[in-house]
Amino acid sequence: MGLFDLTGEVALVTGAGSGIGQRIAIGLAEAGANVACFDMPTSEGLAQTTARIAALGRKALAVTGDVTRVADLDAAVARIESDLGPLSTAVNCAGIANAAPAVTMSQEQWQKVIDVNLTGVFLSCQAEAKVMLPRHKGAIVNIASMSGSIVNRGLLQIHYNASKAGVIHLTKSLAMEWSRLGIRVNAISPGYTLTPMNIRPEVADQRKQFEADTPLGRMAEVEEMVGPAVFLVSRAASFVTGVDLLVDGGFCCW
Repeated sequence: MGLFDLTGEVALVTGAGSGIGQRIAIGLAEAGANVACFDMPTSEGLAQTTARIAALGRKALAVTGDVTRVADLDAAVARIESDLGPLSTAVNCAGIANAAPAVTMSQEQWQKVIDVNLTGVFLSCQAEAKVMLPRHKGAIVNIASMSGSIVNRGLLQIHYNASKAGVIHLTKSLAMEWSRLGIRVNAISPGYTLTPMNIRPEVADQRKQFEADTPLGRMAEVEEMVGPAVFLVSRAASFVTGVDLLVDGGFCCW
């Protein structure tokens, strides 16, 4: 259906070197977009992402930097506009996770997660909007988490939960601020998903519990985040903004 066709769109995906970000970047290309893939210079998967996009016959661009640095994001957007054309679509996936009890968590550990997961999303949106707003055209999707709506049983990740709750409300706030200016902003909140983040040693013993606690009885595959992302940036969602789309296998119903 043409409603989901992204042919001619220029997309930026942060965190595109692995996990959900990598698969969404490829998925946007499968829907027709040319895609710029942003990740840290140390990302081992970024070249693989761009190669898979190029194999689809789409233009792919690898840009590196840190989402907590304004200069890196502004430079990335400038290069995208120069090499691929006007930026019209963005999916902000870059994020980190770790665990520690709240009472002993260092300020450094707290701040790092907040800086990347929340401030990094804000700065990414800001850099993207700088070029989208003058054209009154654009769609932004921020990857939050169901952990922004619920507290995960058995996981000591107060900083992660707080950061993702912040992403949800940030998304809604930007959606309202930019609603009359041609920019739609939405969020996707994945449930337990088979990414490197969710096969960390500290959660390995809890995988079976994650599956048992999910009404659909399993964890999500990264491919299952592609459809929601394509929907939210496409014409099919032209009247959708400020939404937090839970893709959690029904977890938040319990």
